[in-house]
Amino acid sequence: MTQHFDEVLKPSGLLVTQFTILAAVAIAKSATVNELAEILVMDRTTLTRNLKPLEREGWLKSKPGQDQRTRIIALTEAGEVVLAKALPLWKQAQSMVEEALGQQRWNTLLAHLVEATALLR
Repeated sequence: MTQHFDEVLKPSGLLVTQFTILAAVAIAKSATVNELAEILVMDRTTLTRNLKPLEREGWLKSKPGQDQRTRIIALTEAGEVVLAKALPLWKQAQSMVEEALGQQRWNTLLAHLVEATALLR
């Protein structure tokens, strides 16, 4: 599945994992690393490692939070541009998966993913 999304997203320059993080930051407007990790159901250490290349590319920016232990992550203008370029490609990849599975199997898959995610929280 990841390879499919990566291939369709290739013209945007993003991997699906990067797209997901940028999209989560865009939806949250700005968030701490801990908040993003919770939103993405992702280990904080793994998320921190995945944020670094996005910051290097200039797509995300971070600033200190209320105390020295927290960082606030936000999308930059360049991040907004790359996300806007990637979104139609992601929608295309998503539609291809939905079409290949059929609506009933797609709905079943989503239901199972929701259940599995709930077990992790």
